[in-house]
Amino acid sequence: MELIVENVGHRYGDVLALERIDLAVREGEILAVIGPSGCGKSTLLGIMGGILQPTEGRVLVKGEPPPGSLNPFTYIFQDFALLPWRTVEGNVALALEHHPLSTKERAARVEDVLARTGLLEFRTAFPKQLSGGMRQRVGIARALAVRPAILFLDEPLSALDAQTRDLLMEDFLKLWLAQRTTAVYVTHNLSEALRVADRVAVLSRRPGRLRELVSIDLPQAERTSAAGQAKLAPLGQTLWELIKAEAQVAEREVRKGDESDG
Repeated sequence: MELIVENVGHRYGDVLALERIDLAVREGEILAVIGPSGCGKSTLLGIMGGILQPTEGRVLVKGEPPPGSLNPFTYIFQDFALLPWRTVEGNVALALEHHPLSTKERAARVEDVLARTGLLEFRTAFPKQLSGGMRQRVGIARALAVRPAILFLDEPLSALDAQTRDLLMEDFLKLWLAQRTTAVYVTHNLSEALRVADRVAVLSRRPGRLRELVSIDLPQAERTSAAGQAKLAPLGQTLWELIKAEAQVAEREVRKGDESDG
C-alpha cells in the first residue's frame, strides 16, 4: 500500500504544530521522519496512521492490504505497551483476539511471529522477566501477527541502551527485508535514520514543515560495512546541517518548559 499526505496541517488550540505537509510513502519502503524536538513528528505519524484527524488537508491510501492482513495500519511505540499479567505468547495473541480467526489460525500466527522474532523459548515468560530489548521484540512480534500493510514506528528504540538498540535494529531490518512491509519510522537519532530508511523526511521546527526529502540509495544490507559507512558519512552530515540550527533553538525552548511533540 502507498500513503499520500496532501497539504496536512494541525493545531492544538492556538498552537500550530504542522503546516502544509505534502509527501508520499511508497509501497515497500521505509520512510524515516526526523526533525528538532517539538517539530510535530509524532503528530504527523498519528495523522498518517489515522489516530488523529488533521485540522487541514487529508491522507489518502492507494492499493490493497496484503493477503491475511487484519489491521492494515499497525503501531509500534517506544514504551512497549505490554500487559504485565500476560506471557510473551499472551501479549502477542492479544492483537488477534478480536478478529474472526479459528483457534488453529490464531495459534499458527502466534507461532510464526514468535519464531521469526526469536521468541519461541521465551513464550511463557512475563514482561518483568525480560530485558528492554526483548520486551520491544515482543511488541514487534505483536505488530507483525496482524500482517499489517503499513507499520508506524514512533521512536521504537529510544528507551533502549545503545548496544541493545543496535542489535534490535539489525533484527528489525532482517524482518523487514524478508517482507518489505511499508513503514514510517519516527526517530530523533540520525544514525538510526541512516541505517534503516530508504528516504528521510526532514521537518522544520514548529510549525513542522517538510524541509527536504533525502534519498538513501545504498541498500540497507551494505550500510554496516566500512565502505558503506564511508558512503553514508556525507549524507549524515547533510542531515545534521539541515536540522542543527533549529535543533539548538528547539532545545532551548524545551528547556524553558515548552511542551514538545516529537
